[in-house]
Amino acid sequence: MLEKVTNKNNLDLELYRTWFNASTYFLENVTKHVESHGMTVDNFRILELLYSEKETYTLQKISEKLHIPSGSITYVVNRLVKQGYVQKKPCPTDGRASHVVLTTSGEKIIHDIVPEHVKFISSKLGHMDDEEKYTLIKLLGRIGMDSGKN
Repeated sequence: MLEKVTNKNNLDLELYRTWFNASTYFLENVTKHVESHGMTVDNFRILELLYSEKETYTLQKISEKLHIPSGSITYVVNRLVKQGYVQKKPCPTDGRASHVVLTTSGEKIIHDIVPEHVKFISSKLGHMDDEEKYTLIKLLGRIGMDSGKN
């Protein structure tokens, strides 16, 4: 249990340290798990987004939703195209934009990986009950960490 911190700034600093350490540990483990499938985290995140949300995304929309810099998104997606996991199709309403869509190969690989990945994530979060998870989602959303609000 944390000792009571009397100074608000010290409490904020303690929260920052705890959050930083926890997120670093969690992300390092997730990265290793994704890389064990021969994939980078950005590649996985893009494929998972296209697979899970079943929406049409432009490069710009993927960049904004996943916080991948616009200067990197084209490179990352082009690698996925070369691997045969996605295709870029011209946007019918905007000649400057391309839609990114899963290929059959991309859908198969992400379909095979996602259930195992979800199990892995759950194993790391299994010590929290559902109420704690909802509370954490709500709290992170209050400080702008809610990716669903992009």
